[in-house]
Amino acid sequence: MAETVFIPLETVGGEGRVAGSPESVKKLQALGFEVVVQAGAGTLSRIPDGEFEKAGARIGSAADAASADVVLKVRRPTSSEIASYKSGAVVLAIMDPYGNEQALDEMARAGISAFAMELMPRITRAQSMDVLSSQANLAGYQAVIDAAYEFDRAMPMMMTAAGTVPAAKVFVMGAGVAGLQAIATARRLGAVVSATDVRPASKEQVASLGAKFIAVEDEEFKAAETSGGYAKEMSAEYKAKQAALTAEHIAKQDIVITTALIPGRPAPRLITREMLKSMKPGSVAVDLAVERGGNVEGAVADQVVDIEGVKVVGYLNVPGRIAASASALYAKNLFTFLETMVSKETKALALDVEDELVKATMLTHGGAVVHPNFAPAPAAVTATA
Repeated sequence: MAETVFIPLETVGGEGRVAGSPESVKKLQALGFEVVVQAGAGTLSRIPDGEFEKAGARIGSAADAASADVVLKVRRPTSSEIASYKSGAVVLAIMDPYGNEQALDEMARAGISAFAMELMPRITRAQSMDVLSSQANLAGYQAVIDAAYEFDRAMPMMMTAAGTVPAAKVFVMGAGVAGLQAIATARRLGAVVSATDVRPASKEQVASLGAKFIAVEDEEFKAAETSGGYAKEMSAEYKAKQAALTAEHIAKQDIVITTALIPGRPAPRLITREMLKSMKPGSVAVDLAVERGGNVEGAVADQVVDIEGVKVVGYLNVPGRIAASASALYAKNLFTFLETMVSKETKALALDVEDELVKATMLTHGGAVVHPNFAPAPAAVTATA
């Protein structure tokens, strides 16, 4: 009998994404799975139930989770969802594990093999499974669209018989995946763009997109990148020098977009109220790190607030604001990872706990929290005489 993949309707408020697409459903079936999609799961991503049915899925209900061998989700399952899964089920989702130890314990006690897609290592083999990149790419794009919406002027320079409209000045803080896409999008809209990042490699990337690079380029800057490609935490001295340079630059900008987020840590404060005060009235600041406390002082989660005459945009789940595109990419990420867990000979699930992708992403397995970052420390062994 074929193993079953269940794709549920997301229950967390405001989540419009879905963990499947008609394309991924067809591919899952080709792997040997029976696919069940909960009724209405794709509605907010512009995928009606009929599209999933045409692709070969059965439309079911939340009760189908109880018999599923694999559950594909966007968000970490809730307590009631966990209780409905059978022991041994494989659950793939964006788990947000940091600071959510209770949820991990619940999944472990339920016997679930839970995988955090956002912990996927940034290696060549896993590029097509990298949800942080696929979703951050769209977040960077949407940040510029949201900024343009709040900005009450045109973005490109326009020369007309009635006069010239100057181009908007956009400053992007953080040139990771989201930042680079924000730079590219702002440039497409005709803005004059500058950007900053603490990683030396980003200077060339920023320049290649036609933006000006702004940073204190000292010895600490030259060594400021982890082996995984993330930004390192900088010293207080460097932060002070960079803040002074940034403050001077921000005062001349129309739009600032902040993207600095270090996994598992509070977001670094990049823009103070004083910096906002120095900006022209009607300027816009978009904070893409608001879910971890925010890069902008005073940013409010899921709101646009006025601080010192600047509109500060703090939307949560920015990729979910363009759910149709985000779901299509996320579904591909999930399928590509799940494919590595299926035996080519038997067409059945065959977890290899020694696989580097499994080691990096598996949170719970066999009734325990197994990820080294979250597993409880082993009890001290008492020495005996």
